[in-house]
Amino acid sequence: MIRTLLAEDMHLVRGALVALLAYEEDIEVVAEVERGDAILAAARACRPDVAVLDVALPGMDGLAAAGQLHEQLPGCGVLILTGVGTPGLLKRALEVHVRGFMAKDAPPGRLADGNRRVANGERVIDSELAIA
Repeated sequence: MIRTLLAEDMHLVRGALVALLAYEEDIEVVAEVERGDAILAAARACRPDVAVLDVALPGMDGLAAAGQLHEQLPGCGVLILTGVGTPGLLKRALEVHVRGFMAKDAPPGRLADGNRRVANGERVIDSELAIA
């Protein structure tokens, strides 16, 4: 079972993402947070295999939180979700050792697949975001 932490500030979007992952027999959402500055404490408490983080969160952005996770819980892979591909965002994500970088408008099945691949230590980069 892949233990997953989900960080998204928009309630409706967070609920939809949790519902998508709940359909997967091998993925369990063990924590949901809406603020970036709550990610590390939640991750310490539930020890997820993967943290799926929105890039833009109140309190602390997802990339800063990803850097903290890499330093303090290196076994937790990070999959960043973003609504826009801005120049330099992927570079910054790679600098903080993010394993996955995916657009929020990706097909639903890609989220579960990305979660599995990040849990397996693979790198998952949305090709459209890579050229942004």
